[in-house]
Amino acid sequence: MKIPLSLSVYEHAARFLGKTPWEVSRDEGLVYQAHREAYKLYRHFPAVVGIDIYNLEAEAYGGVLTKPAGTGIPAIITPLFASLDEALQIQPFDPNSAGRIPMMIRAAQRLKADFPDGDIRLPVSGPFSIATSLLGLNALMLDIALEPDKTSEFLQKLVPGQVLFSRAVLDAGLDVAFFESAAAPPLLSPTQFREIELPALKRAIQEVAEVAGHAVPCIIGGDTAPIIDAMMETGTNFLICPAETDRHVFVEKMDSYPNVKVRANLDPQVYTYGSKDEIVAEIDDVLQLAKERPNLLLGTGAIPYETPPENILFIVEYVS
Repeated sequence: MKIPLSLSVYEHAARFLGKTPWEVSRDEGLVYQAHREAYKLYRHFPAVVGIDIYNLEAEAYGGVLTKPAGTGIPAIITPLFASLDEALQIQPFDPNSAGRIPMMIRAAQRLKADFPDGDIRLPVSGPFSIATSLLGLNALMLDIALEPDKTSEFLQKLVPGQVLFSRAVLDAGLDVAFFESAAAPPLLSPTQFREIELPALKRAIQEVAEVAGHAVPCIIGGDTAPIIDAMMETGTNFLICPAETDRHVFVEKMDSYPNVKVRANLDPQVYTYGSKDEIVAEIDDVLQLAKERPNLLLGTGAIPYETPPENILFIVEYVS
């Protein structure tokens, strides 16, 4: 049975140049070359040009990345702000000059020039994911517990920057991919998600969609089945069923939204380290669900750096 396949390459692209994600992420030419090689092999959609996709905005605000060991993913270890009160003074960054954003836009434009029919996008993060980098996860979770209203206000302060970023991407002839996996349950309870995160997330997705001229996918990892109704309030037309979620429960809960596309992600441990039989079993489970539910896609989630390309090509061939 055929099924649309959506691959999420990101740091895995660095593997095609034999370089680390850190090396590739800091160089426009390497970003372009890595994603060009990945696209030539996989012809995936969408092709999201990025390596460490959740760092761009936090770095644009002034956050400093730490170089990881080996093939690890770059991250901001030291928060930019020492307190929530300090963070509330934040102002939107200029996407035409801040951090690596202009570099990534140029790299994506080069890829688009090579493959004009490709769905080439830049990653745009949700407010909670950015806040996690700017404040640090522990401090942010403490703020949620002690000062929920003020924390929600801070999340709202991050929305204008994302709209400006999205406009710059679209003006460059590209499209956006929206990600908010730091807000994944069980990190936030369903109640916290609805009361603290959802107002800013809903505003961000709707304002980005207005700029883009089309609905924006709402990509959140973790066990998201309990927050499906809340995510749908954003106006999105695309959700993912993460590998951490019971996909049968998730798909059943999506019965109320038959026109919304769902990408069911395979377990990265299986397609990276598993046997061909184990990979086939994972795929077949999704294929069975696709017989019962319209608008179901097969996805990988973020492909680990170490995933053998032949395993991804096996998946491509199996569902073609």
